[in-house]
Amino acid sequence: MRIAIVSPYDLEVPGGVQAHVRLLAAALRQAGIQVVVVGAGTPGVDRDDREVTVGASRGVAFNGAVAPIAIGPDAAVRTRRVLADLAPDVVHVHEPLVPTVGLAAATAGGAPRVLTFHAWSDRDRAYRAVRPLARRVVDRAAAWVAVSPAAAAYHAGALGVGEGRFEVVPNGVDVAPFAAAADAAPPRPAGAPPRLVFVGRLEPRKGAVVLARAFLRLRTRHPDAHLTIVGDGPQRREVEAVLADVPAAAVDLPGRVTGPALAAALAGADVAVAPALGGESFGIVLLEAMAARTAVVASDIPGYRSVVTHQRNGLLVPPGDPVALADALHATVTDTAGRDSRVAAGVMTAQAHDWPVVAAGLERLYRRVADRS
Repeated sequence: MRIAIVSPYDLEVPGGVQAHVRLLAAALRQAGIQVVVVGAGTPGVDRDDREVTVGASRGVAFNGAVAPIAIGPDAAVRTRRVLADLAPDVVHVHEPLVPTVGLAAATAGGAPRVLTFHAWSDRDRAYRAVRPLARRVVDRAAAWVAVSPAAAAYHAGALGVGEGRFEVVPNGVDVAPFAAAADAAPPRPAGAPPRLVFVGRLEPRKGAVVLARAFLRLRTRHPDAHLTIVGDGPQRREVEAVLADVPAAAVDLPGRVTGPALAAALAGADVAVAPALGGESFGIVLLEAMAARTAVVASDIPGYRSVVTHQRNGLLVPPGDPVALADALHATVTDTAGRDSRVAAGVMTAQAHDWPVVAAGLERLYRRVADRS
């Protein structure tokens, strides 16, 4: 079986959809399936020959973030030409309504389309305004997939269809490197200073400023607490300003890290904090923390509830509330029995989302739509 997986976002720019596409492709290849990834990105850049780029991107503001997408008819033409040349059995398009690459891939002829919807927002007025056109695009597909119940509900409401139209196939996590980092991490002695970690872009919707304010409150109870902020972005200076009076030794801001360094940062902490204010359809970083055997405290938003069940595998707090966040962090670092129980449940959650498990479900879907076609 030959699959083309399409990302409308620039494959050279770090992002959740781009990571999802590449990790899914790797898991499918491990299962013996031929996969080519097609996406925005500068044509001609040296890369794996199993990836094809179809147009340089530019940053476009969307949903509280900046999306690196290719704009213009040339990218659409190249997308359709590449898919025709590949002649896959199934084309799997991620974010099919995102111009230009997603739309072009979703509307091109040929193999049956599987469409995956990732986004979630608390606003869909603009989306609803283009509903007739959007429905014409997506109604041609063989299957609609959402990465979470929250994403399914958002897109169903905007498109004017029932949530049952979507099959929920969650995001995956590569459990092995995070579990290995947990095995390699030195044991934390009883009474050691609490260590917190945040992973994410420093932009308003991720809530890093809320965490910084909560950390100040937490240090009134735990003066030796330590915070590592992994990531960078436009709010870095604001975060640094909030933490200006905290001793330098109590805060690390290493910028963006990936690979083994990211796994080590999560595994070396007592608590991973995800204080996003909204705009999240899922919680990859929550699964990564769970795989690293680290406790989770996160905002009580729809996307994160797709991963965290309060008091079972993590704690959920109202978004944007530094007082509630500080209280939840205090409870997590002091209640070791409860934390250990939630960590154990989190490991099971991560294992259920391991990429081979997720990829196997999508392979079954591909074969079903190919046979039906």
